[in-house]
Amino acid sequence: MKRKTFLLGPLLAGALLASAAGLAQAQAYPSKPIRLVVTFPPGGAPDILARLFAEKAQLGQNVMVDNKPGAGGNIGAADVAKSAPDGSTLVLATVGTHSINGALYSKMPYDMVRDFAPVAHIASAPNLLVVTNSLPVKNVAELISYMKANPNKLSFGSPGIGTSVHVSGELFKSMTGTQMEHVPYRGRQFAIPDLVGGQIQVMFDNMPSALPMAKEGKIRALAQTTAVRSGAAPDVPTVAETVSGFEATTWFALFAPAGTPRDVVMKLNAEVVRVFKLPDVADKLKGLGLEPWLSTPEELGAYQAKEIIKWAKVVKDSGAKAD
Repeated sequence: MKRKTFLLGPLLAGALLASAAGLAQAQAYPSKPIRLVVTFPPGGAPDILARLFAEKAQLGQNVMVDNKPGAGGNIGAADVAKSAPDGSTLVLATVGTHSINGALYSKMPYDMVRDFAPVAHIASAPNLLVVTNSLPVKNVAELISYMKANPNKLSFGSPGIGTSVHVSGELFKSMTGTQMEHVPYRGRQFAIPDLVGGQIQVMFDNMPSALPMAKEGKIRALAQTTAVRSGAAPDVPTVAETVSGFEATTWFALFAPAGTPRDVVMKLNAEVVRVFKLPDVADKLKGLGLEPWLSTPEELGAYQAKEIIKWAKVVKDSGAKAD
């Protein structure tokens, strides 16, 4: 008995030391500034959300937004996937980077599931079907009629292949039996001037980006892509009111590299929930057409799995490919 006690003593002490070290690490997190990667250029919904979190977060260290656009968000997401799993590098993920791109790209620089640790949902939003003012259509039915009478005459822009803006257009084409050319840009700020100028005629832009411009009269809003109308634009009908069953919701969430310690993930989750429940933040999101959508890491992971299946079917049915 004495010998067993003697042998167990060092083991127990080692376990206690390891536990204490883990606790100390959790308490110390973050020990350096946090880099929050946005996979698109400034100005769009992901950038807005990232900067709101960076401004309001109280983690004891600065949160620095790092815009790394390109390849439909793959460049920035891959950067985070390869980063140290210590919570110092995060990604403001989109439905494109973490649900759609795996079906669009034959070669992905990361695995959408295995390479990341889900942290929390942040928000969702409709896309807004908008057209250049010179296009002679006032609603979805007129747009469909025009497209059928003028196949492939129109072009629709997006901030990149695989974005929700892109696949919303592909879903629209598939469900209406129409054709138009997809023109991918390096970011929405490059696409919008061409939409205003008429070089492209159609776009399914994120509502936070498109709604203010539609209200200013620079472009015309025809419909929103969610199943029901957003409170931010109650007078704008849904595509589904004309095309039964049409729905394309864009969402945004926080992910860390796979292997990030659970206690770090939960600390980040708690801070996301706190920030986006702040009354001024929630009011700002709703004014932009964004709905706060907060979750546990497990809820985010389960939802992501369903979205991957849904969008893989949309991509397959549309025949869309990024390469």
